[in-house]
Amino acid sequence: MDPLVSRHERPSCFEGLGIDSMNEMAASFSYNLVLVVLSILVAIQAGYVGISLAILIPGAFANRRRLLIAGSATTLAVGIWSMHFIGMLAVTTDITIDYAVLPTLLSFFVCGLVTGIAIYLASLRSQRLLVLAAIAMGLGITTMHYVGMVAIHSVVHLSHDPAYMLASVTIAIAASGLALWLAFSADRRPPLFLCAVVLGCAVSGMHYLAMAGTTMHVAGSDVTTVKSVISSDMLAIIVSVIACSISAVFMLALIPADANDTKGDAGWTSAISVATPREATATRGERDPDEGLAPTVTNGSAIDLLPIEKNGNRFQIAVDEIASVHSNAHYTYIFNGRDDLFCPLSITDIDNRLQKTTFFRTHRSYIVNLDFVIRIKKAGDAGVAELDTPVRRTVPVSRARMVALRQELAAFKATNPTDQSQT
Repeated sequence: MDPLVSRHERPSCFEGLGIDSMNEMAASFSYNLVLVVLSILVAIQAGYVGISLAILIPGAFANRRRLLIAGSATTLAVGIWSMHFIGMLAVTTDITIDYAVLPTLLSFFVCGLVTGIAIYLASLRSQRLLVLAAIAMGLGITTMHYVGMVAIHSVVHLSHDPAYMLASVTIAIAASGLALWLAFSADRRPPLFLCAVVLGCAVSGMHYLAMAGTTMHVAGSDVTTVKSVISSDMLAIIVSVIACSISAVFMLALIPADANDTKGDAGWTSAISVATPREATATRGERDPDEGLAPTVTNGSAIDLLPIEKNGNRFQIAVDEIASVHSNAHYTYIFNGRDDLFCPLSITDIDNRLQKTTFFRTHRSYIVNLDFVIRIKKAGDAGVAELDTPVRRTVPVSRARMVALRQELAAFKATNPTDQSQT
């Protein structure tokens, strides 16, 4: 037996409230109210940071996209697992409860794995995959709970009421679906803090509902009281601090400073608005009549291919296969509906080479193919354009370009009536 920590009897914070025992059991148990509240707060903060990171995933590319998926999944997994672990530490009973190391670690691994898979599937922005992600995440959270319960060994044998098990699974799936829907599919979402509170309370409710259907069976001769190596209160505080610290690291490292982003976009917009007619003509890739040089793009025509690189090999991509273009620092990526492909050209060079009747520069760092746009919607002070691609993606639209994009999209759809968009 490899105990992680042993726990002994201590007074219950619920004594005198008429809920000393949650069920008629062979061995009754109650809860420390302070640790119950702490477990809920840990779940809420994990939900807040996890959803904050998840809502950035659709507009991210390449390494940053992978980091956001990992950060969101890790934050949610650590927070959910910590909530369950602290919830178990909150149990008070007159028997010794030991936590085996292997099942405890295995429960965390299960939680992290299914949460990562669910976040990735939901980030693809397919309604079918969103449902699958919610089911996978909900079943994973429930599995994590019951695997963690296996860690309670020594003199305790557990039995579970099937009705409570089914109810806990339902709540876990519903909570997972809510979190994923708010992060990836909601056109309008409540304040982020309110979303986190609902998610945290739902996850906590799943745990305590499952515990309500749990019966502890113990042999009378095995009932013992053992002094803990470390108190449950102290262990719960340590777990909480670690979970919150992990959330803080991802929050600070991956959420950009709004001030810097707004300033950069304002500078790009300002540069466009003050451009002279000659500069504006050059920006759109059209030939200025006063210049004798050949244009980059002739009026009404554009190049057919752009260079790309993948796995160290060089290829070319047809411009009609390009859904969007994104510039990340000194690197430019072309999104073809499934993958982000590196392009050696700058986003300005690409913008000059693409046909302006089909492509629109929505942001200083983004270009979108109007043929793929199905919806334009507001997002804060700016907006996003949703793309109809196998891997669903949204493209940021600066506030100064929203009206122009709607006009360009309307004109484009007028000449392509088979395409339907919602603006």
